[in-house]
Amino acid sequence: MMAAACVLRHPMATTALIGVLIGAFCGSASAQEIFKLGPDDEWKHEATPAMGSPAASLSRARVLLAEGRFDRALNMANRWMKRFPTSPLLPEAYLLRGDALVGIGDEYESLYDYEFLTRKYPGSEVFSLALEREYEIAVKYANGLRRKILGFRLIDATDEAEELLIRIQERLPGSGLAEKAGLELGAMYFRHRRMTLAAEAYAIFIERYPRSTEIGFARRRLIYANIATFKGPQFDIVGLLEAKAELQQLAIRRPAEAERIGAGALIRRVEESESNKMLTTANWYLNEGDPIAAEYTIRQLVQRFPRSAACMQALNGMPAILKMLPESVLATAPDYEALQALQETGDAAEATP
Repeated sequence: MMAAACVLRHPMATTALIGVLIGAFCGSASAQEIFKLGPDDEWKHEATPAMGSPAASLSRARVLLAEGRFDRALNMANRWMKRFPTSPLLPEAYLLRGDALVGIGDEYESLYDYEFLTRKYPGSEVFSLALEREYEIAVKYANGLRRKILGFRLIDATDEAEELLIRIQERLPGSGLAEKAGLELGAMYFRHRRMTLAAEAYAIFIERYPRSTEIGFARRRLIYANIATFKGPQFDIVGLLEAKAELQQLAIRRPAEAERIGAGALIRRVEESESNKMLTTANWYLNEGDPIAAEYTIRQLVQRFPRSAACMQALNGMPAILKMLPESVLATAPDYEALQALQETGDAAEATP
């Protein structure tokens, strides 16, 4: 007769490690030994549950799980939960049943058990382990794994990934797992081109984890996401301005990193978009019959971005606008004709008022 296998109950024990230690800590055929990993990273004997007790029965289900016999582990977990509905070991049973469901490929169904565990037993020893399981599933969903329907993986699970990654951060704030979930959430938004959400996720990550080893990566992603939120001169420019501020701060705090990512070129790109936005605004004022506001906007454009393509385009259209202006405005206006000539020779930056 085969000797009954021992069981490890430490929350961080992996299935592979359990399998290795099954042979190392075997007890008699009449009982199953339970070992627990202590704070010194040494496995210590915890108890020898009596035969037929809830602990012994649950230990046998763990052994089946460690051996990869997921169907049998699932059946045993179901029977155990019906037999011992009020046992203090119930949180571990929910975790075990969830793990068995993952093993047979029903990870979405396992989320019901993990979620019930985290909501009903937040003080359990396996609370954080259930959240780790949810994180692993969320990462798979975020990277394209589809949910099953009728045995086939057909349903996009991006929404489930998003919800799980947000919940993990709420339930374990400040933890390493929450940090990973925050970074993964930003990455998922970035991959899916949901740049406004990506920028928000990375901004929150930077605020919550300023000492993270991934803070540099998060800052770069925040900059790229903010730049990508700009859809054209007809739309809001707030994201661009935030990206520009981040780039300028990066150039001050970490000049080597700023040079490596081409911060100077990115700033020029942002400023070109800013100037296009100002030109679009000036044209809108002109179309609305307000040449004074149009001239004032172009005046600001010429002062701030004298070397931009938008500045050249604005100067080309100024003669027609000047004809519409009252003498009081013309008296304070710069010499646009001279500025245009200097722009064409490349000296407009020095001649702007």
